[in-house]
Amino acid sequence: MISIDKQQRLLLNISRRLKQKITVYAIGGTAMMFHGFKDSTLDIDLVFESEKDRTIFKKAAKSIGYQEMDAIQIYGFKSNRPQMLTLGDERFDLFVSRVINFQFSDDMQKRSQQTHLYTDSLLVRISDPHDIILMKCATDRAKDKDDAKKILESTNINWEVIISEAKNQIRLGEEMAAFELGCFLEELKKMKVKIPQQTLDELFKIVQEQSKQKLKTRKRKTKKD
Repeated sequence: MISIDKQQRLLLNISRRLKQKITVYAIGGTAMMFHGFKDSTLDIDLVFESEKDRTIFKKAAKSIGYQEMDAIQIYGFKSNRPQMLTLGDERFDLFVSRVINFQFSDDMQKRSQQTHLYTDSLLVRISDPHDIILMKCATDRAKDKDDAKKILESTNINWEVIISEAKNQIRLGEEMAAFELGCFLEELKKMKVKIPQQTLDELFKIVQEQSKQKLKTRKRKTKKD
């Protein structure tokens, strides 16, 4: 497990070896520790703005002994798996823009208000609790639901933000966003987490409307043929 202090030391150590300044977004347990929701994590989850920035970060990490790990071991054959680095019991999960079937959108970036700068080389922006939940839905690994449960029970959530981002993900081309989020929240509800029925109903309506639109599109294509 990686403690808060150890995470700070790891990020500081890598920042000292970066050849240029880069910005990353902390998600998952990493962001939860910055927000005070937990005191340790299995891995450090980061989202980069570009492949170039991820490559720079990886080179710095490898210079102190980190080695690449096959992401299939953790994520199976999910699309947009991260590149992973490991050293002993330490692990980095490194994404670029997309986290499995969700995009780390411009709105998510804007909501990442908390920042931490390491040696003027590594700017870490901490994702908002709403977006941590959405990214937990995207990765859906062991304990992701437990983490989402902890966030939902520890802070006030504006469910309109969750719904709005689900719609935004669909506009960005992530057609399964509302469906997957609905399933994720339903599972949390089974874990005795208080999820507003109105939120679940709204997500269901979005999925229904998507189905209707797809049906209309198929009918139009059939008529043309």
